[in-house]
Amino acid sequence: MPIKTFKPYTQSRRQMTMSDFSDITKTEPEKSLIKIVKKHGGRNNTGQVMVRFRGGGHKRFYRIIDFKRDKFNVAAEVIAIEYDPNRSSRIALLQYTDGEKRYIIQPVGVNVGDTLMSGPDAEIRAGNSLPLANIPVGTFIHNIELVPAKGGQLVRSAGASAQLLAKEGDYAHVRMPSGEIRLIRVNCYATIGQVGNIDHENITIGSAGRNRHKGFKPHVRGTAMNSVDHPHGGGRGRSKGGNQPRSPWNQPAKGFKTRPRKVWDWVIVSHRNKAKK
Repeated sequence: MPIKTFKPYTQSRRQMTMSDFSDITKTEPEKSLIKIVKKHGGRNNTGQVMVRFRGGGHKRFYRIIDFKRDKFNVAAEVIAIEYDPNRSSRIALLQYTDGEKRYIIQPVGVNVGDTLMSGPDAEIRAGNSLPLANIPVGTFIHNIELVPAKGGQLVRSAGASAQLLAKEGDYAHVRMPSGEIRLIRVNCYATIGQVGNIDHENITIGSAGRNRHKGFKPHVRGTAMNSVDHPHGGGRGRSKGGNQPRSPWNQPAKGFKTRPRKVWDWVIVSHRNKAKK
């Protein structure tokens, strides 16, 4: 998928790049597979801001994605590749032999006209979904379940893939995109292949207005605030008052460990930081 550049008739256009959308075959979503999502501007049910610098943005429908792939042993034809404003990857519209339509994340190499299937007896090819027990060691996978029959929760963004390293008893060793190696039950389903839209990481936003269309408001530095608003605020000139780097809620930053120790930490065979060394 080529990256589109622009003539630099403004400073923001000089750096801006975007997808040329040459892989899109259908512009309007399937009406039976969309729903309205209300915007909350980062606020909870009491109106309190829980996520800062969120709000506005372009209106968009949510596309209902089939992460479970639980229609077993029924062939489905890929009838369209569509753009999804809610995620970085493309989505593929499947039509099963019984007439039902579903959206899935488009893997690399899956195009219009291909036939896909899910189930224990499915063929080992990109886009098919199988339990980890039936996938050969060394295969690259995505859309991986953590809990059987719950649906894929891991490795769903554009260009991402994990690798099945080994299988021991009831658990499989899977190397995540971060380098972490963790245990996942072999009866959990995963989809063969790498998530499509690989060039997504090469896109440059280029302008603040483009981020506003996505619903992101300007992120203000703590040192630019008043002392009542941030521990780094106040003072004369560019000063943070001698404080150690910290969040507005006094959480230390830059090296402070925030990942809690959970009862399921035993599933992590190799942490991501150690794996990258």
